[in-house]
Amino acid sequence: MDHAYLGIDVGSISTKGVIIDRDNHILGSEYIWTEGNPIWAVKELIRRLEQQFDKEHYKIVATGTTGSARKLAGTIVGATMVKNEITAHAVGTTTFYPNVRTILEIGGQDSKIILVENGVAVDYAMNTLCAAGTGAFLSSQAKRLGIDVEEIGAIALTSKHPTPIAARCTVFAESDLVHKIQNGHERKDIIAGVCNAVAANYLNNVGKGKKIESPVVFQGGVSKNAGVVAAFENMLGCKVIVDENGHLMGALGAAILAKKSDKRKEFDFSVEDMEFRTREVLCGRCTNNCEIICVYRNGMMIDFWGNRCERGANFK
Repeated sequence: MDHAYLGIDVGSISTKGVIIDRDNHILGSEYIWTEGNPIWAVKELIRRLEQQFDKEHYKIVATGTTGSARKLAGTIVGATMVKNEITAHAVGTTTFYPNVRTILEIGGQDSKIILVENGVAVDYAMNTLCAAGTGAFLSSQAKRLGIDVEEIGAIALTSKHPTPIAARCTVFAESDLVHKIQNGHERKDIIAGVCNAVAANYLNNVGKGKKIESPVVFQGGVSKNAGVVAAFENMLGCKVIVDENGHLMGALGAAILAKKSDKRKEFDFSVEDMEFRTREVLCGRCTNNCEIICVYRNGMMIDFWGNRCERGANFK
């Protein structure tokens, strides 16, 4: 039976999962909304991946998790590797694009840039404060304009005179957009302007002070928006590569990291039927008053974290 490897990326907006073989070929993949409930999202992700997985010919021998809820997800699935998003995205991207120099990533609520030299991440920056350069901003503006967010890219490409939209922050961008609508600007030009605003905000904030060099790979959910891709290419003056699995790159990186690790633990799909819950308590054993996150499986505590000293190391 051949070995397979599972990677899970749990973000604030979406949860992604992939199963790969020894040669990094995807055997199964899923992209679902987290909906503010990472425990449910991980279990639902596993349920859907199981439907795609060929259990007769493969068994999952290692599992990696990444994303903002990587530790919780790792506890649920018994991960053999838990890594931050920067490492996972860098490993995933350089595996498929060894010559990449710059990785642009825009998700639902945050964004990041990773600079690479000789296949190694040497610098990065993240933005979790301003939403004007994220997928959430695009979704809200699409709703305001009465279109589906999936339509934005195609419509933006039909514009020859994009409307300038203030891109300093969400509040300025939204008020400027309303002003331009009231002034009678064509909708397609406004939509193209929104795409330009997303790219400009990203470069002026996340990419500020960074030397962006080609080859450039753009990933994350927003990379599926052709209007934003075109905006980046125009502003950077170079081709921007978008992989068909770019939205899964964090999960791919987690799976690849799990595969490269020496740790092995056969994955059991039965976790989708188990009951998991978390509870936050104050340790109270010293003046730190650490907030301890406890994770329970079928009523029994299986993990906890949050202690900042040895007094909380044996928290029960």
